[in-house]
Amino acid sequence: MKKLMLTVMAIGLGLLLVAPSFAFGPREGKSQKPRYGNPDATSRSYCSQPAMSRLDLTDEQKTKIEAMHLAYQKDIKPIREKMEDKRLELSRLWSQTDPDKKKIEAKQKEARVLRDQLEDKQTAFRLEVNKVLTAEQKEKIAAYGWGKKSGFGPRGGMRGPGMRY
Repeated sequence: MKKLMLTVMAIGLGLLLVAPSFAFGPREGKSQKPRYGNPDATSRSYCSQPAMSRLDLTDEQKTKIEAMHLAYQKDIKPIREKMEDKRLELSRLWSQTDPDKKKIEAKQKEARVLRDQLEDKQTAFRLEVNKVLTAEQKEKIAAYGWGKKSGFGPRGGMRGPGMRY
């Protein structure tokens, strides 16, 4: 009887300790699954499949936009790689026992320059895509709010469990 009681208590304690981990549910990583019942929640960019399907593009428009998107991706890849390198270098500088303020500030300035370059390329790409669209398609984009960040606040994203920072 004593062994049975200890076994039941051990299982109960184990379940009690594990239960909070199930409270948040599965994490949403980089998958293309709909979030919170919204089929377009992962696709607020100009060139995602759900976004493009809402615009009723012609085959010619699809071809042009896909070609522009491939060129854009090829164009920004080196900038993204440099940004990742700067992020790693900054991480190394911060992990030192006595971080050098001047080196950190210099790396941050370099990262800001790269971020500005990336935003300039993104703006140019969006303007090029806009040239391909008809007036009705542009109205749909404005009404749907593509390119805006979701969530609350000036930067868009909500903070909390499960959000990637």
